Amino acid sequence: MKILGIETSCDDTGIAIVEVSVRHGRTRFKILSNIISSQVEIHKKYGGVYPMLAKREHEKNLPIVLDQALRQMNINSIPSHQIDVVACTQGPGLSPCLWTGLNFAKNIAEEWDVPLIPVDHIEAHLLIGLLFQNTQYQIRNTKYFPAVALIVSGGHTQLVLVEKMGSYRIIGETRDDAAGEAFDKTARILGLGFPGGPEIAKIASQYKIQNTKYKIRLPRPMLHTKDYDFSFSGLKTAVLYDYQSRSPRERRSKAYIQAMAAEIQQAITDVLIAKTIRAAEEYRAKTIILGGGVAANVELRQQLSYQIQNTTYKIQFLIPPPHLCTDNGAMIAIAGYFKFLHKKYIGPEAEVEAKPNLRIE
Repeated sequence: MKILGIETSCDDTGIAIVEVSVRHGRTRFKILSNIISSQVEIHKKYGGVYPMLAKREHEKNLPIVLDQALRQMNINSIPSHQIDVVACTQGPGLSPCLWTGLNFAKNIAEEWDVPLIPVDHIEAHLLIGLLFQNTQYQIRNTKYFPAVALIVSGGHTQLVLVEKMGSYRIIGETRDDAAGEAFDKTARILGLGFPGGPEIAKIASQYKIQNTKYKIRLPRPMLHTKDYDFSFSGLKTAVLYDYQSRSPRERRSKAYIQAMAAEIQQAITDVLIAKTIRAAEEYRAKTIILGGGVAANVELRQQLSYQIQNTTYKIQFLIPPPHLCTDNGAMIAIAGYFKFLHKKYIGPEAEVEAKPNLRIE
């Protein structure tokens, strides 16, 4: 079967077509097309995503991206009878953006007379990590459960206990800013571009500790609390106070910006890793899954991998390739397949609503 996945939870318009086949009890996924239209350049001058502007861009981009996705797999006709199911992000996310994607998906499902599957965005990030990282993805064996999933993005930072496929429990989450949001806000303080995560990572990679006079030490909020919650607003405040304490010349100094960027990245990474490892050990997880846009951060990937190798017992580490960490339609299509298996779909004419605060539990 072929599933069309549509993602519009924030500022990326993503549409993908995924083919699912089952042979000898093994389910395989082949991504036939995966088109993403980014709005980064549009929102960059504002230093963040403006929901209504993002909504208008989605309305403009969705027909174009759909046409590109269909053409990539040599489907030139609309409606297409080669698509069996349409899956679309229902939440969480920005309400205007979610509604735009859902209405578009509903119209397609009605026109093609196929089922419509509302998908949880966080679950989609989690499930994409359960697949083999090659051209044809295969569901990993159940020996990987229970698992602890760290989902980190611009809008969410959550630790999720995965007891089995489809069984989730949030065991920790941010109480204020998400990790990606902390990157964005601290980058803005330093005068760097948007989105902040990639900008800080790029500047931090140029930092040479032995060649700098700046020895910056930022707090690691909630690092030692017994729960698995996060808080990054205090980190942002600490960066602001340090920045304001510097002279105008220092603020413009490449050495200072590099040192601060490196410390911001390390502070966020330290907290994310410490909480994840501790949760995995407490729940005797067989696997740690990393997902979400921030999961593309090289330092987080490498340092978490290293710490997992040094745990008290063997833990598997599953992580998507960087291009599947950011929002995309392929992860929505794959999550949609599992919903379809459990008959969690609706008819093309049924009512469906966006759920901006949808929780994976």
